[in-house]
Amino acid sequence: MFTELNVFKIAYSMATHAGTRQALVSQNIANADTPGYHAKDIKPFTEVFAAGARPGSMIATRDSHLNGSAGSGMDWAITSSDAGSDPNDNSVSIETEMLKGVEVARQHKRAMAIYKSSMNILRASLGKP
Repeated sequence: MFTELNVFKIAYSMATHAGTRQALVSQNIANADTPGYHAKDIKPFTEVFAAGARPGSMIATRDSHLNGSAGSGMDWAITSSDAGSDPNDNSVSIETEMLKGVEVARQHKRAMAIYKSSMNILRASLGKP
């Protein structure tokens, strides 16, 4: 029987990515008036996943993680914009952050829909309602 289903790992990775990105968007909005603050972000999930992550491979973000290898897989490195557009050297745009927030919410809903659909298919294949 199956011990690991890649669709669940991908849905989990997508939801985790959405949560991480939403935390950064919230932090950016909270610091919109902080002098010298530079907006932070991570790559969209489609770019991260297409950059060579193998479906189902375990990803380690620290060397102490079990069964993973650091430096390979998904690169969720946090980047910040260098140039400040305000006189106080702040690079946060509330409008841009709000659009990112909507994008992240859609990504999370998509991940949960994939998970729910996969669970329904799995239950149906086992003959359980």
